[in-house]
Amino acid sequence: MSEPLLRVEDLCVSFRTDSGIVRAVDCVSLHVNQGETLAIVGESGSGKSVTALSIMGLVGDSGKINQGRILFDGVDLVALRESAMRKIRGNRIAMIFQEPMSSLNPVLTIGKQVAEPIWLHRKKSWTQAYAEAAELLAKVRIPDARSRLDDYPHHFSGGMRQRVMIAMALACQPKLIIADEPTTALDVTVQAQILALLKDLTRETNAALILITHDLGVVARYADRVAVMYGGRIAETASAADLYANPRHPYTVGLMRSIPSLTSDAGSRLYAIRGQPPDLANLPTGCAFAPRCEWAKDICLRSPPSL
Repeated sequence: MSEPLLRVEDLCVSFRTDSGIVRAVDCVSLHVNQGETLAIVGESGSGKSVTALSIMGLVGDSGKINQGRILFDGVDLVALRESAMRKIRGNRIAMIFQEPMSSLNPVLTIGKQVAEPIWLHRKKSWTQAYAEAAELLAKVRIPDARSRLDDYPHHFSGGMRQRVMIAMALACQPKLIIADEPTTALDVTVQAQILALLKDLTRETNAALILITHDLGVVARYADRVAVMYGGRIAETASAADLYANPRHPYTVGLMRSIPSLTSDAGSRLYAIRGQPPDLANLPTGCAFAPRCEWAKDICLRSPPSL
């Protein structure tokens, strides 16, 4: 079997804050193969987005990768200089951020923003880049795409702006696309359209897709494999079919039970995992989920369980 396109090994990322050092990602290991869709799920603050930003080399001045390797196509991204990382970021690895209105530059036209990575990374002329930008907008199903190149982000609806973000991500034909909550704040109909479009386009190009979400319905429909994160750690990883048929970790069981069911009795209460997510600046010694787990034992408070 060939090596995975991306392999993350024992990744630890921390941030300096006024409250102390926050361990946002704590010894995370995962992989994704060419043409595969890996979903990363979990509550807010579980480390999903920080893992993605670490892959992109975007943890910022306050963030630090303390240990681990991020092997992309055999190259350790952690060891690369920023100048080398810039040649990969947006070119061979692209990221779709969760809020398109704040991710798009409000003072630049849509055409310029989509054409820029083509001009920068693929060394095309502006004329060629603009022509390809129009083709990309048409590909993500924006009506009358060529005439929309001179429009600004505020001329587009939320769903259309997210389509523009997908077009930008596809501009350099990347081998890996990271989509961080790509349907946040969109209505369910538009959500389905965006996710179906993203899946179709990655299938056409055989690109790998990392889909970060908290929506387990999305995971069931679009993911091949799933990594469940909690407290900065991977709680469980499995194929999507296996995870839904037989969730193993108590946290995964809790997430599954919290999904509303059409067969529930009328007036019955929705299930909720008790308690609050852990303080990442003060993680417990044992299993981070133990204080909220109805099956916790004494050993869970002393040492984290192996996957």
